[in-house]
Amino acid sequence: MSDIVVVYELDKPTATRSSPVSPGEEERPVRRVHAAPTAPGMPTATGPRTLCGKDTFAMETARCSPSEHRGAPWYPTEYASVVCPDCDAVMVI
Repeated sequence: MSDIVVVYELDKPTATRSSPVSPGEEERPVRRVHAAPTAPGMPTATGPRTLCGKDTFAMETARCSPSEHRGAPWYPTEYASVVCPDCDAVMVI
């Protein structure tokens, strides 16, 4: 699965009230986890669209890569509840 990149669709920035945050350091919770093909000739760069068709321009690339182990999820397990069902369906095939 080296030609797939995991990307995060992030919510709008929110500052936490419990700690002071400098401008530009707001927390951006992950709204959805998507899978995207890599850019042609660039194995670590994200292509322009996710497998479900969303634009990847404003998405953040995950530090992890999809698991190459059979039966393991392609996404980080801590984000299992926000995985895009359309991307997941393509990844299962």
